[in-house]
This record gives sequence, C-alpha cells and structure tokens, in this order.
Amino acid sequence: MQNAIKVKPKLSEMARREERWAWLFIAAPFVGFLCFMAYPIVFAVFASFSRWTGMNSLTGNLVGLANYADILTDPKFWKSMVTTIIYMIGIPIGMFLGLVIAMALNRMKYTKRFFTTVYYVPVVSSLVAVSILWAWVFNYDYGLFNTVIKALTGTHGPNWLGDEVWVKVAMIIFMTWKGLGGSIILYLAGLQNIPRDYYEAAKIDGANGWQLFRHITIPLISPVTFYILITSLIGGFQVFVEVQVMTGNGGTNYSAATIVYYLYDKAFGNNQLGYGCAVAVLLAVIIFIITALNFKGQDKWVNTMD
Repeated sequence: MQNAIKVKPKLSEMARREERWAWLFIAAPFVGFLCFMAYPIVFAVFASFSRWTGMNSLTGNLVGLANYADILTDPKFWKSMVTTIIYMIGIPIGMFLGLVIAMALNRMKYTKRFFTTVYYVPVVSSLVAVSILWAWVFNYDYGLFNTVIKALTGTHGPNWLGDEVWVKVAMIIFMTWKGLGGSIILYLAGLQNIPRDYYEAAKIDGANGWQLFRHITIPLISPVTFYILITSLIGGFQVFVEVQVMTGNGGTNYSAATIVYYLYDKAFGNNQLGYGCAVAVLLAVIIFIITALNFKGQDKWVNTMD
C-alpha cells in the first residue's frame, strides 16, 4: 500500500498575515530577553575574569580566575556570607507566624479582608520608606523600642544598629515583619483550597484538632510552604536595601553587611566592577545549587491532593 502524500494546505492571505503577526509578538519578548537578560549575564561572566573598572579596557585586563581566588581569601566575603545566612533565621520564623495568623484569619467571617489588607500593606510599601521608618524605631537615643524598654524596665535598651550582635537581631526582626504579609496571603489561599470533606471525614474517625493539623493541614499546604521557602531563600541572598539604608556602611566592623552589599561595596565603592561581576556570578551559582537541592528533595515532603 502506497503511503498517501500529505500536502501542506496553502494558507490564505489572512492566515499568512496572522502568522506574521504571531512571529512578531513572539519576537518582541525574545529580543527583550536577549538584550536585557542573556547579554548582561554573558557580559558579567566575561567581565568576572578581568580587572575591569568601567573606565579601562575590558579585554586588555583579563586575569583569569584571580578575582575568584581573591574573593575566597577575603575575610569580608566570608563575614558577609555568614551574616547573610544568619539573617535567614527569620525565614522559618516568618513562615511559622504566617501560618498561625493565616489559620486565625481563615476562621474569621467579617473582618478577614480588613486584617489581610493590614498585614499585606508592608509587602507593597516602599522598601526604602519602611527601612527609614524602622531605622527610627531602632534608634538608640529616641527610638520606639528603646523608649518602651526604658518605660517598662527603667534601663536603656540596646544599641540596635550600632552593636555587632544586636544589629543582626534588628535586621531579622525587620525582614520578618516585612515579608510576613506575603506568607499570610499564600498560606490563607492554601488553607481555603483544602476541601472541608477531608476534615469532616477525619472527625468522624475520631481525629482531634492536633491530628487534623498534623495529618491534613500540614501535608496539603506543603506546596505553599515549598514555594515560600524557595522564594524566601532566593530573596534572602539578595538583601541589600535594608542594610544600605539602616546601617549606611555595612554596620560596625561590617557586621550587618550581606553578600549583595559586599558586591555593591566592591563594584561601586572601590570601582572594582570586574571583581563585583565575579561576586555576582558566584552568588548566582550558590543560589542555583541551593534551589536545585530543594527541588530535588521536594518529593520527600511536598504533597498534593491528587
């Protein structure tokens, strides 16, 4: 039996015109990606192998892996890395508080929208504006926290932004407060998506409140937990504005500086743009590895209703 020869139908003029417009719409974001994403990434990787300052020749100052060697032997890099990791203590705290508040809001009938809006306002507020506000809250002489502490205990509060230890506590408090609204919204959506039939069936079988929470709520909101964890970790490695606005110079003895602040300090404070590109590439690799490990391990604890 001879195979039938498939002849491609000839497109009409209108169909050809629609196809050209389709290619045009596809090309627009693709060209944007090449210009504003792909090219800067390739350029940054290439510049990371040079002593480029922005004013000298890029190709004439190639130094190979020297920038990466300098980064790994710089005490400030490791200090900023440790500080960045310490700040991430606020991630599980914020996730726990977000879940607790979301469960409380889920039980409300008439004031749920009001309180949801109140908690979400910090998320959409200007980061610079709220950083300035919290810099006043943590002020040693006349800040809100120390005023309350002195009124209650009669003793002066800590130097929140001037002490090497307390500045980390202050930044964790601020960043937990700033991101709390996002966790609440996501957890609330996850809780509302759980069918009530699951709870009713478990209650018929004699399950108590803790068992409902442990065996139904926690497993079924695990995709939301995973999403919040991934985005929070990525955001945690990119903290910069808070440090820049609230501490000015990275804190006492560089105690508040993060990886991105270290990058900014080297690239724009010391005009070491090639070195800064190397830090950016190294940071991207770290974020990629941590994200990949989380995705690899999600099957062990992330559940769905399927």
